[in-house]
Amino acid sequence: MIVLFGVFVRYDKESDAHWVELKKTENLTDLDNEFYFRYPSFQDVHVMIFVGFGFLMTFLKRYSFSAVGFNFLIAAFGLQWALLMQGWFHHFDYSTGKIYIGIESMINADFCCAGSLIAYGAILGKVSPVQLMVVTLFGVTLFAVEEFIILDLFHCRDAGGAMVIHCFGGYYGLAISWVLYRPNLHRSKRLNGSVYQSDLFAMIGTLFLWMFWPSFNSAIANHGEGQHRTAMNTYIALASSVLTTVAISSMSKKGGKLDMVHIQNATLAGGVAMGTAAELMITPYGSLIVGFCIGIISTFGYLYITPFLEERFKLQDTCGIHNLHAVPGMLGGFTGAIVAATASESVYSKEGLIATFDFTGKFENRSPGTQGGFQAAGVCVAMAFGLVGGAIVGFILKFPIWGDAADDNCFDDEAYWELPEEEETIPPVLEYNNHMTQQKHRETCLPQSFINKTTARNLNAPSLSSACIGLCVMSMFYRLLC
Repeated sequence: MIVLFGVFVRYDKESDAHWVELKKTENLTDLDNEFYFRYPSFQDVHVMIFVGFGFLMTFLKRYSFSAVGFNFLIAAFGLQWALLMQGWFHHFDYSTGKIYIGIESMINADFCCAGSLIAYGAILGKVSPVQLMVVTLFGVTLFAVEEFIILDLFHCRDAGGAMVIHCFGGYYGLAISWVLYRPNLHRSKRLNGSVYQSDLFAMIGTLFLWMFWPSFNSAIANHGEGQHRTAMNTYIALASSVLTTVAISSMSKKGGKLDMVHIQNATLAGGVAMGTAAELMITPYGSLIVGFCIGIISTFGYLYITPFLEERFKLQDTCGIHNLHAVPGMLGGFTGAIVAATASESVYSKEGLIATFDFTGKFENRSPGTQGGFQAAGVCVAMAFGLVGGAIVGFILKFPIWGDAADDNCFDDEAYWELPEEEETIPPVLEYNNHMTQQKHRETCLPQSFINKTTARNLNAPSLSSACIGLCVMSMFYRLLC
């Protein structure tokens, strides 16, 4: 990385020290610097990548170190590789042979990492950190290519990345998981689940993602009304998806109880589905409809589609990315295609239509209907890159050289981490005494509530050494009396 950055990467004009001279020659001020428009959004996106995605995957009872730690590792590696790959495709200056990076490059690098982090969700607990580095290396490369095709060659609008990030990342991870199918994964079934505390930590990740998703979708949208509209549409769709997720989850369980898996994941589907259409004039009630529908689809996916895929297609999707990223991303892309195809000057105005879809240069004669067709084609490209690329990477990962855990050691941090020693909560002697106390109370037929209270008092009894000291003191006092 140091060699490649040294050869190719340089500051762009807005982060270079020559900015002072440029301001004078072009009559600019510091407020014209892109940094002041984009950095707040970059901060939010950065939190989502490292905190949101990391903690969302901590639901497994014995895999929290790996969920957060490996997320940290591959994101830090991926953003470096993404600056290079996206630079070669989007920001390469052929006259100087250099890549010029700025604040928008940093945002796009985080977006690029998001595709690989989504794929990580499908293979969570089943691969080694070296395999994850390989997944990220190829994932970032594939992402840069499909992004170039969709955004540059097809000229699609996809500010929030429903197509290029979520659809691609979801199907990329699913294809890898399908190829790496483990027929004996049931040996680790005892660890493939959550406990109260792990689900609570995962909910922290959900809340960070949910709060910052409007920034994620609007981070690279057009200045002014485009960015404003994108954040607002995402905000509304997210709120709508929460209500429908809670409703469907409650309806699916006896007694109307909620399933934490649905609340952790399907509540975010509205943000994914609005990734493409959020920048367009979908209207606030249109955003509500998208969030309403995708909340239902995502929750039903966790209830029925994920078990079906595992049983019939041997697809082991640990985090259920099919229901949170792949399908919502695909549907979000097609929603954007419909909204683009129905765009008109009466809704956007002539100048607004040109600004929203960037109908300039060689695309100035493109009609909204044609734009909608290219938007739909972009979804297909993202799916194809994800499925075919994921299958190829999966076969590479099948070689027995990567140090992945055995079937009975999956979903366990102990395979790759030094774990702290767990403290004994009850000394063995007290466990024995407690057992004898309970047995004695059972023999005397005392009420169970009384036995429980007695047990609680025994857990707080003094240790054996304290009892011995007390006996010695009493013995000495008795001798003095004699």
